Amino acid sequence: MKALEGIKVLDFTHVQSGPTCTQLLGWFGADVIKVERPGVGDATRKQLVDVPGADSLYFTMLNHNKRSIELNSKDSVGKKILTRLIQECDVLVENFAPGALDRMGFSWENIQEINPRIVMASIKGFGPGKYQDCKVYENVAQCAGGSASTTGFRDGPPLVTGAQIGDSGTGLHLCLGIVTALFQREKTGRGQKVSAAMQDSVLNLTRVKLRDQQRLDKGPLTEYSQFGEGVEFGDSTPRAGNDSGGGQPGRILKCKGWEQDPNAYTYFIIQAAIWKKVCDVIGEPEWKTKEGFVSPPDRLDKLNEVFARIEKWTMTKTKFEVMEICNPHDIPVGPILSMKEISEDEGLFATGTLVKVSHPERGEYISVGNPIKLSDSSVEVTRSPLLGEHTKEILTEVLGYSGDELTDIISSGAVGDVK
Repeated sequence: MKALEGIKVLDFTHVQSGPTCTQLLGWFGADVIKVERPGVGDATRKQLVDVPGADSLYFTMLNHNKRSIELNSKDSVGKKILTRLIQECDVLVENFAPGALDRMGFSWENIQEINPRIVMASIKGFGPGKYQDCKVYENVAQCAGGSASTTGFRDGPPLVTGAQIGDSGTGLHLCLGIVTALFQREKTGRGQKVSAAMQDSVLNLTRVKLRDQQRLDKGPLTEYSQFGEGVEFGDSTPRAGNDSGGGQPGRILKCKGWEQDPNAYTYFIIQAAIWKKVCDVIGEPEWKTKEGFVSPPDRLDKLNEVFARIEKWTMTKTKFEVMEICNPHDIPVGPILSMKEISEDEGLFATGTLVKVSHPERGEYISVGNPIKLSDSSVEVTRSPLLGEHTKEILTEVLGYSGDELTDIISSGAVGDVK
């Protein structure tokens, strides 16, 4: 039995943040019914298309384990069907612009009246306040959530990260909120409204930088490279390059082949507990007792010298050799893996973190699988639905329409071209 088997999810989401959330629910066994505009569907179906005539990878990789129904929710027949779906479903998830559902006649109050047990989950760019009506995309969320101002090097501009912490990060937060609300419903019998703002989610993921902002009020951040270099701190958390955020000195260092391979690098951390082992590995045993190198505070003003010497050693090894040598000594290192290397990692396929999915229009492609593993609820990643592929199935199996009533609905045009 799947963890969320029997839970029906009405998926009114599009693009990335909402679909990330509902895909997770689908992976856990929920029946996710994706509602799409007739003849159009989710905008990402036709964004960044790499196979002519097929849904894009952008869409397919965010909409596994779902069924699709084409529905014109502004049509009178469509509104009737949507009302029935709200009655039947346990969860409604949406990431429309603020007020869109209200204008359709489906405010939270109306939805509660239709189904008091439903959990309604929403993603917005900002929470309540002066920016609540602003439109937000991934990079906007990273900037407004504090991530960009603290990413990059201090002598360069703010940077956004390649990790989708605004969109997918918010989807993960919302998923947890939904499951928590479902758990509480078991005790109260009532549904509730769940919301996650992209700015809030990014800030949650950038909490160590908020930590540093408060520490800065008490004095310089001694583990930052600029402290050892004698550079004064300003009044806000600075960009720290590739310094470790955990308080242990760390840097990205070149490895053998870096001249040709842009990813021939490793991350190297020098914790106090393994300092002597680092000294032995890189061929500087005298540093273990040398004045000015013995303790972490002693080394703070020499980190550039220390990491330059470590890099001199790492440049004689491949990034994988560095890992093989250092790991037995508990020295924290990690190779910089390219997307090509990751996509060819058999270990990730063995755990289901990566999966190969067959699609009728685009053939086989690689996608991420469920990153969360449950011992009693295995996950089978099924392909994303074609537009409206399950319209008739949902009308008959979920809502129980049949005979003349079904024929009238189909002929009304409220549900698109039924396949």
